[in-house]
Amino acid sequence: MKFQHRPVQADDIRTICGFPLGERELFFMFPKAQYPLTEAQLSGAIAQRFDSTVVESGGRVVGFANFYRADTGGVCCIGNVIVAKEARGQGVASFLVETMTALAFERHDATEVQLSCFNENTAGLLLYPKLGFVPFAVEERASWEGGRTALIHMTRRRAGQS
Repeated sequence: MKFQHRPVQADDIRTICGFPLGERELFFMFPKAQYPLTEAQLSGAIAQRFDSTVVESGGRVVGFANFYRADTGGVCCIGNVIVAKEARGQGVASFLVETMTALAFERHDATEVQLSCFNENTAGLLLYPKLGFVPFAVEERASWEGGRTALIHMTRRRAGQS
């Protein structure tokens, strides 16, 4: 499949709101949101974040992510990562995370890109290390059901950085 990326547009919001398939997936994407994801919740998050980006395939929006922190010359943190159900397992998440990582290094001159993944998010935990991310911390959080969960923080340094 061939993918393209571009900045999110207002017309994309409704489509992206349909990506999380239940409370659990929304928690993985956007822990502070209430299910179902509304246009107001997503628009609010986009307004507080940087470089909200969509992935398109065949003219359809199939992925979304942004930065919740972007320090010039420092660290960029990727968040709100989600892929449409019909596009999962086709490389969209890899393309999206690599695109965001490149934006961090090129546009923000970051030396490091971070992301976080809940321990129940098997797809993310298997994907991110393949893309060069390594765990550096674990934080206890309340799960979407109110129990205990682990948020695993991962980092990827710019080539040539120690």
